[in-house]
Amino acid sequence: MEQSIAIPNKKGTDMNPAGQHGSTHQDDDVKLLHSMGYAQELSRRMGGFSNFAISFSIICILSGGINSLAQGTSGAGGAAIGIGWPLGCLVSLVFAVAMAQIASAYPTAGGLYHWGSILGNRFTGWLTAWFNLLGLVTVLGAINVGTYYFFFGAFGPMLGMEDSITTRIVFLSILTGGQALCNHFGIGLTAKLTDFSGYLIFATSIALTIVCLLAAPSFEFSRLWTFGNFSGAAGGNVWPEVSGGWVFLLGLLLPIYTITGYDASAHTSEETVQAAHSVPRGMVMSVVWSMLFGWLMLSAFVLMLPSMQEAAAQGWNVFFWAMDTQVNSTVKLLLYLAIFISQILCGLATVTSVSRMIFAFARDGGLPASKALASVSPAHRTPVAAIWTGSILAVLFVWGSSLVSIGETPVYTIVVSCTVIFLFFSFAIPIFLGLFTYGTSKWPRMGPWNLGRGMFSLVAVLSVLSMALIFVIGIQPPNDWALYITIGFLVITAIVWFAFEARRFQGPPIGDMIAKRQAEIAAAEEALNK
Repeated sequence: MEQSIAIPNKKGTDMNPAGQHGSTHQDDDVKLLHSMGYAQELSRRMGGFSNFAISFSIICILSGGINSLAQGTSGAGGAAIGIGWPLGCLVSLVFAVAMAQIASAYPTAGGLYHWGSILGNRFTGWLTAWFNLLGLVTVLGAINVGTYYFFFGAFGPMLGMEDSITTRIVFLSILTGGQALCNHFGIGLTAKLTDFSGYLIFATSIALTIVCLLAAPSFEFSRLWTFGNFSGAAGGNVWPEVSGGWVFLLGLLLPIYTITGYDASAHTSEETVQAAHSVPRGMVMSVVWSMLFGWLMLSAFVLMLPSMQEAAAQGWNVFFWAMDTQVNSTVKLLLYLAIFISQILCGLATVTSVSRMIFAFARDGGLPASKALASVSPAHRTPVAAIWTGSILAVLFVWGSSLVSIGETPVYTIVVSCTVIFLFFSFAIPIFLGLFTYGTSKWPRMGPWNLGRGMFSLVAVLSVLSMALIFVIGIQPPNDWALYITIGFLVITAIVWFAFEARRFQGPPIGDMIAKRQAEIAAAEEALNK
């Protein structure tokens, strides 16, 4: 096994390839990474909390939980929050626990792609990578366009803003560009900002919960388990008119869409100290805390509503309507500012996740222009080309979806539904493979974060069943075009694989490229120091 190469820094002291002074934990991390065939190129500076914070920041209950709130309130009403939120979060939790078991054994950047390759073969790894990459790019676009609409709803009237495609794209370009720039200058800056984001989300969600409870006309707790059917005109046409059972299931997209992004802990594995321990904990605990604080916050919001029927009729404007009706204007603006900053940092963390996925896939030759996309800045130890590529693709996605509509349904909302399908499908592939390969030469033993074979088998089976549920509710009207888009993507994927990639793509290295990659890093560092 190759050992880490000592690289002189500008002060002349020896540093490991991560750009950090040597330590037992970091040496162990580097050795484990080497055993999987990869050199330590990124800067390993993130601690356990930072790894948790990046997933917690991407989940961001103040982003999806607020911007997608109408999927619940204009669906099954209060029960969509009181019962539907924890139920949908449990779906995400079983995925997170299953993925955590694999992450502890194989902590690498772009983990899902690597797991799909190790536990399956070149094709399953390649398929996992493309589904995950497509989901991450579109999620970044969805998060930032949600931030735009939140800003427009919260501050637009004061600023005299008018919504237009031009305004939207300029806003998103500036926002996404700023997020990419922060990522460009190193994981140290990004980690500090996502650490702050973690604390800010906790503090703001608690503050919003307290404000909602204080503004509540009464504590009508029965709302939280009372089922309604506000589909159609009664709910502002957020959902087409369907049965009460179906509208409750459709409302599960609120927590399921919100509680995504915990794979960011895996994507930053190679920048995390004690990754085999910290990454799985970061995944699972980001879901657990988001589930708890999100449930308390949204339940308090439901209790604050003057009337469930009036609230449902507001459709997508329900959050601003309730805040305008019930909350003091100064307090409201302070909350809006904290929520807006949290949403910006949510996008920042998502850029990190997207770029590490692109970097990991590209270093194995899985993308066009892979050599450029897999390059790491010697000065900042970040995958600069991958950062800007992912950010530009997200803006282009939003721009394209803003120009097109299918009937009365914007393509944007359909693609968001596809995003959920793509992301969870990329989660399900390695989990399904792990169900059959644990205990074999492909996965001989669990990592140090280990709940046991029985628990892994249980959550793996539940994950596969949950994937079927997500797919079914994800293709229902008004997002029924998601079915055809998903089928079309699968067809295109099959054509590309059999026509080109089956012969070209080699998959993850066995380990023979480590010395070469380490030499390249050392040469780049030496040139920089001169």
